[in-house]
Amino acid sequence: MSALFEPYTLRSLTLPNRVWMPPMCQYSAAPEGPLTGVPTDWHFQHYGARAAGGTGLIIVEATGISPEGRISPYDLGIWNDTQVEAFRRITAFLRTQGTVAGIQLGHAGRKASTDRPWKGGAPVGPEAHGWQAVAPSPVPFDEKHPVPTELTVDGIKEIVQQFADAARRALDAGFQVAEIHGAHGYLVGQFLSPHSNKRTDAYGGSYENRTRFALEVTDAVRAVWPDELPLFFRISATDWLEDGEGWSADDTVRFATELQAHGVDLIDVSTGGNASGVRIPVGPGYQVPFAARIRAEAGVPVAAVGLITEPQQAEKIVADGEADAVLLGRELLRDPSFARHAARELGGDVHVPDQYHRSV
Repeated sequence: MSALFEPYTLRSLTLPNRVWMPPMCQYSAAPEGPLTGVPTDWHFQHYGARAAGGTGLIIVEATGISPEGRISPYDLGIWNDTQVEAFRRITAFLRTQGTVAGIQLGHAGRKASTDRPWKGGAPVGPEAHGWQAVAPSPVPFDEKHPVPTELTVDGIKEIVQQFADAARRALDAGFQVAEIHGAHGYLVGQFLSPHSNKRTDAYGGSYENRTRFALEVTDAVRAVWPDELPLFFRISATDWLEDGEGWSADDTVRFATELQAHGVDLIDVSTGGNASGVRIPVGPGYQVPFAARIRAEAGVPVAAVGLITEPQQAEKIVADGEADAVLLGRELLRDPSFARHAARELGGDVHVPDQYHRSV
């Protein structure tokens, strides 16, 4: 059998294959009013199409644990029951297709309160549904972003609790995988990196202090997430800065073992996003070596991302042991039925809806 289409079990949950969909923001929720952060018909068809296409796991886009935790005013949220009820429609449909539903829980920190990318993505103020961003330190992301408010220790504790509350709601909404967003320069990643964390208290300075917030969030989520269900952590394996200036691949390998000890079952490995203006050597599979190193040196299950676009390419990553699964982003936007097409090419088995059997 194709390695890409072998089932994969984490804790008591079996995922039908290794073709997974990573979180990709749609910026399509209402920015204000009673439906703020609530999934819409757009989200239903977006995730439903990839489930009908055979995707084994779909991780719903970065979902704000609070209104201030959203990347943009148009992001999804999971801080109230109206949002939970709307998510249930999506998770229920994914389950009918044999797809496991996951959700990424996030707080954008200093990169919050921005416009939609197709509108330029610039920071927005109250006149455009925006708000004051918070961060580990009063250091803006770049010259276009305003200076964020430095979080107090009480503010940090409040956000840790918001992550736990969001995880409880995610479970109630029907999700079976929770992922903590520690990547791409958002709040958890901002604490990890000395590039963005200039604190001098227990949450800054040393490696142990800079990882404290991430581990407190992990513990809080794991405490409310069922023992039988897996917890993921998405990390940027490097800031792509010079040694000592930011978070590094060595830091990530070390941290992966600590995350596993705190109940994380799989590391979703990406890179970058915390420092503006860096040069990243982008190319097919360019982030896979970071995942492979974590898997080999830390012995922690990983999923790989980064310009994975071809069935044979994805098959080789899993078959060669570089990752336990692959997450296809842009390719799944282009081809919602990538999993079905890859199964045909590789000789794997994948769920096909009865209504689509004439296409097999």
